[in-house]
Amino acid sequence: MKFTVTITFLLFLALPGIGQKIDSTVNAFCDKQKLFEDDELFEICLKGNIRKLFKNRNSKSIYHPIQLSYQEKDTIIHHFNIRVKTRGNFRKLRENCSTPPLLLNFDTLSHLENTFFSGQNKLKLVTACTDEQYVLQEYLAYKIYQLITPKSFRVRLVKICFEDSEKGKKTKPEFGILLEHQDCMAHRNKSRLVKWPNLNPIKTNREMFLKMAVFQFLIGNTDWSVQYGHNIKLISGLNNASIIPVPYDFDMSGIVNTGYAAPPEALELKSVRERRYRGYCIKDMNEFSSTFKLYNELKSKIYDLYQSNSYLDTSHKKRTLRFLDEFYEVINNPKLAKLAFQYPCRTKTKLVIKGMKKQ
Repeated sequence: MKFTVTITFLLFLALPGIGQKIDSTVNAFCDKQKLFEDDELFEICLKGNIRKLFKNRNSKSIYHPIQLSYQEKDTIIHHFNIRVKTRGNFRKLRENCSTPPLLLNFDTLSHLENTFFSGQNKLKLVTACTDEQYVLQEYLAYKIYQLITPKSFRVRLVKICFEDSEKGKKTKPEFGILLEHQDCMAHRNKSRLVKWPNLNPIKTNREMFLKMAVFQFLIGNTDWSVQYGHNIKLISGLNNASIIPVPYDFDMSGIVNTGYAAPPEALELKSVRERRYRGYCIKDMNEFSSTFKLYNELKSKIYDLYQSNSYLDTSHKKRTLRFLDEFYEVINNPKLAKLAFQYPCRTKTKLVIKGMKKQ
């Protein structure tokens, strides 16, 4: 047995992108973060040459000096001088989003101690692209997956305003999402990030893959790929070789249903509200049983995310609950479940969606 374990561990270290040195500095900062410890809404404001920042949307966007401010309950107003740049692909384009997604760079500032941003270095900020209701829907999709597994990205809902120092204009605060840094997500799960191009999904941890793939089916998302690392991060435990896929970016999903969302042509779907299971072929439907059981056990909590949310408007809420009803109808009807989840077994060709170009 000892010989087998030794050989397995050596093979694990030899795998592509695995066995990399853990950055102790990053881990030290991750241990200090408090931003994602609760869900209380707070407001941040970014002040600077906002027009110049938003205009810089090409593939080589650069950082711009910006002042971030926010106020805590105790009325203390914090100010940080940070750097910010536009990021992303589809949402970065002006024709798609008036307000692009941003990357906030705190440069591990020492005076972040005892603030919401303690332990932060770089943070992704999802902005209200066209309608802040879509931001809420994407935020809640993240919260669904947090119910499924801690091996997920944590998020914090914020209100965000922009103040242009050149024009002296300040925007009305709108919803935004702060996304946990990938290194901290891995560290929190006692794992490391793995880079493995063209990884066959069947080589990932099956239990975790099914949780993730069924979640993508639940939210009606086909805009992901393990093989191309598209909207998927891979992590592996520090003490084992199991590869776990962690999803992110859900704006193209049916549950969010943005005005610009459209399924890949290769999948022959009419809209993102039409679900398609994107996992690999598993002929024995019994293998889905424990995953379906988990989703059924969490059904009331998933529905409550929407029913108890006071920010989501009534029309979005009703439409989402109907969309969830359809998912539960499928997984609890053996014939419908087999029809949906055996799709990869019926296709003549393997459909691997590459997605957008890399950032």
